[in-house]
Amino acid sequence: MAGPKPNPDVAPSDVGRLISSGSSGEDERFERLFRPKTLDDFVGQAKHKENLQVYVEAAKRRLEPLDHLLLCGPPGLGKTTLAYVLANEMGVNLVITSGPAVEHKGVLNGLLTRLERGDILFIDEIHRLSAVVEEALYPAIEDFRIDVMMGDGAYAESIPIDLKPFTLVAATTRTGLLTKPLHERFGITLRLDYYPVEDLKRIILRSARLAGVPCAEAGAEALAERARGTPRVANRLLRRVRDFAEVRGSGAVDEAIVRVACEHLEVDSSGLDQMDRRLLTILIEHYDGGPVGVETLAAALAEPRDTIEDVYEPYLLQQGFLGRTPRGRVATKRAYEHLGFGEKPDAGQKSLF
Repeated sequence: MAGPKPNPDVAPSDVGRLISSGSSGEDERFERLFRPKTLDDFVGQAKHKENLQVYVEAAKRRLEPLDHLLLCGPPGLGKTTLAYVLANEMGVNLVITSGPAVEHKGVLNGLLTRLERGDILFIDEIHRLSAVVEEALYPAIEDFRIDVMMGDGAYAESIPIDLKPFTLVAATTRTGLLTKPLHERFGITLRLDYYPVEDLKRIILRSARLAGVPCAEAGAEALAERARGTPRVANRLLRRVRDFAEVRGSGAVDEAIVRVACEHLEVDSSGLDQMDRRLLTILIEHYDGGPVGVETLAAALAEPRDTIEDVYEPYLLQQGFLGRTPRGRVATKRAYEHLGFGEKPDAGQKSLF
């Protein structure tokens, strides 16, 4: 039996990383089991959640479908979960697909004609729709109508088919790849942000409770600090630490067992793994902290440039371990301190040597 198709949006070097925000089959099974059902149960993204509660209540009072909604942001922050929550809040069906799965207009038409009034069609990674399919989607989301070609050659004609009003909820990890016409057709656009430690701690405690895993407050906080601001990473770490707790500890997730497990998993107190530390170490030891071009850095790491830019750099940049300048990448003061290299030399000191 053929395995699942690889996702081009996830670099090969990211597959198998414990702290990767990409989804695996195990993650999907775990998320389905503990996925919140209502907006009140959804932890984090407080501002967006408050706005969504207003939009949902207003739509229900008017007996109308929700406006079309675009969810943006890095993987693992809860875009798919929000689609499930919104469908449950509205009391409608949810139909799920992804950009690559809608290979031609026939697939799209089949999905659209099955929708009942108010149903939600969720398209993940919508930036990967083909141009032909995207153009066919425009009349569907604007006028709730599709055009179907009947006949061949000179006898072909376009037959308009009316659709029942529905809501398109789309998700993308690369907003910049969306075309402007598609982007402008969404009535609501929400960009999900990385989660603070306190929210991740609440997510970990909730998941542990539902899984029947004893988890101390200090243990949940230690995990949250290593979760890279991403609930998916937090839940994945919880599963792995649970294994160590059962085999090497008392069965409970506490701060001590989190430290032991993460040492074995090579995830440090800031959520950096072995590859993150290697990148920063090479930058500091081989290139005096930079600046160094990304091609040079990729060659030193024996990794493709795309992997450096798409897999390793985003979190390091977001957390202030790495900087980008017109001349190349530089290690920051925080990187020097975190890796134990002491004070970062200033420009004047470096120019003396």
